[in-house]
Amino acid sequence: MSPIRDPHELAGEYVLGTLPAARRHEVEQALPDDPALRAAVEYWEQRLMPLTALAEPVEPSAALWARIERSIAPAAAPAPARNLPAKARWWDKVTLWRGMAAGGFAAAAIMAVVVGVRMQAPATPDYMVVLATPQNAAPGWVIRATGPQTIRLEPLVKTAVPAQRALQLWTKADGWKGPVSLGLVTPGRAVDVRLDKLPPLQPNQLFEITLEPEQGSPIGRPTGPILYIGRAVKVM
Repeated sequence: MSPIRDPHELAGEYVLGTLPAARRHEVEQALPDDPALRAAVEYWEQRLMPLTALAEPVEPSAALWARIERSIAPAAAPAPARNLPAKARWWDKVTLWRGMAAGGFAAAAIMAVVVGVRMQAPATPDYMVVLATPQNAAPGWVIRATGPQTIRLEPLVKTAVPAQRALQLWTKADGWKGPVSLGLVTPGRAVDVRLDKLPPLQPNQLFEITLEPEQGSPIGRPTGPILYIGRAVKVM
């Protein structure tokens, strides 16, 4: 398996289903013999569960289920799983996919990425960003694109903010000279943000929340510590 620089980052992408097929296979092969990687995968599974509350329940059509079943059905009798933990093979269970969709785990965008199936494509790409703490990669906020030039920032936890300080949201895409402020953020409260004056969202675009003075950064760029950080992932 290729060297793992950050098991938590790798496990997060594995759980979200954004790894390339070859890299995902490497993770699956390593799981039985790598306790640290297994622990990181379990950590991300538990941490990302709050995302299930952000999507309305969606019942895919019978035709889509048939495509999903074909895509995950083994082409031939599978080889022994080398004692791979049952939890690490949850994506192989068609009955589980049905239960997750009916119950609202229709982070349907994530499901579509995991099984490589496209549902009806939107007019513009959908993006998601999980903003996590730099120290231990614990998710704190999630960003979803709600339109071509709008995003919605939603909290997964409530952040304690010292007196006379504030949370400020920033973004920066590749090629930009520096980060751009998207305004102040109220701890524990969702907010819709317009991006009218910025280029369209793009894969890997950086978002972060920093701790700033009460009225925001006075110099137009971050001055305080980064509390949460993440990058945009195209999910459909």
